[in-house]
Amino acid sequence: MSAYGDEGRWKGPYGEEGRPANVYGDEARPTDAYRDGGRPTGASGPTELLVIAKEPVAGRVKTRLCPPFSPVEAAELAAAALADTLETVLTLPARRRVLVLEGRPGPWVPPGFEVVPQSAGGLDERLAAAFGGCTGPALLVGMDTPQITAALLAPALAPDAWDGAGAWFGPAEDGGFWALGLAEPDPALVRGVPMSVPETGAVQRRRLVDAGLAVRDLPVLVDVDTAADAHRVASAAPGGRFAAALGRLTGAGVR
Repeated sequence: MSAYGDEGRWKGPYGEEGRPANVYGDEARPTDAYRDGGRPTGASGPTELLVIAKEPVAGRVKTRLCPPFSPVEAAELAAAALADTLETVLTLPARRRVLVLEGRPGPWVPPGFEVVPQSAGGLDERLAAAFGGCTGPALLVGMDTPQITAALLAPALAPDAWDGAGAWFGPAEDGGFWALGLAEPDPALVRGVPMSVPETGAVQRRRLVDAGLAVRDLPVLVDVDTAADAHRVASAAPGGRFAAALGRLTGAGVR
């Protein structure tokens, strides 16, 4: 990672030096997601849960939100989306919870996650490396769908989720995908898939089918790429930090 210039540093409610000190606001942690001793409420399960994300630094995340939002505002929205995602993942049954991070972790990462750096290369290489670090069934999500819930992911995390299934696939409305689960996390199933193009999801799903895997699908979701997407996602999860952050930014007459 290169050093961030002064103009790209995130100043404001999430900390100094352009980086979020704590995406949970005044509370130090999402306390409703923990039991005594700081342990996550999610039970143990057969599946490793991965969240692939970027450190929410102005000018480096959610750049397609600019305009109408400024880079600092886009970073605030990214931080809120990531906070919602991590909090949900903490409530899910999992054998292991991993934040696969581009950037530097900080106090904004809640306890209950292992943090591993993203590998070098394109997104397909980084996803492949993330799966390569798993030793059993794994389900990966990103930080652009803060509306995910335990109920939405329940089929892929049930005790029998992998009975007769080689993969779980969560398509995104824009043609990509928001979730990918592999019973046997072979990096070759992801490496070489063209990313961030309209056919990404179709190519990835076809790769799974061509490998002989039985693929089960999760619901289609909107991920946050544009300002219009942000409003749709906030409407789908009005009680989350993402919706609150969007409301602050738009309700203050900034837009």
